Amino acid sequence: MTYQKDPRVDVYIDALPEWQQDICQQVRDLVRAVDADVVETIKRRVQPYFVLEGNICALLAAKDHVNVFLYDGAIVPDPEGIITGGQDNKTARTVAVRQNETINTRALSDIFRQIIANNRAGGWRKIKQEK
Repeated sequence: MTYQKDPRVDVYIDALPEWQQDICQQVRDLVRAVDADVVETIKRRVQPYFVLEGNICALLAAKDHVNVFLYDGAIVPDPEGIITGGQDNKTARTVAVRQNETINTRALSDIFRQIIANNRAGGWRKIKQEK
């Protein structure tokens, strides 16, 4: 997949163990494949974020997994149950991916699509107010 990469995201990913690099690159490719207008950046000094009219997701490698933070205000459906944490969080939920786990790319793509649609509609905060 060809897209404009932020070299700071490369630095973050390249410093990780190989299995975490693979997970981060899969998520990076996936979110960028969902919408060609997605931009990657670094926030909080080192953390990779993927944005389009608002945050979509962020990556954070932990000791035994990679967290994919979903900035959805807990309003995007998760019919396949891939969200592993933050169900009560008002800003972001997480999908934790551990070594040797397969990412449910279809479900995660669907979530990314909905977050992007919500961002384009004014963001999850606005959508929550309207409900």
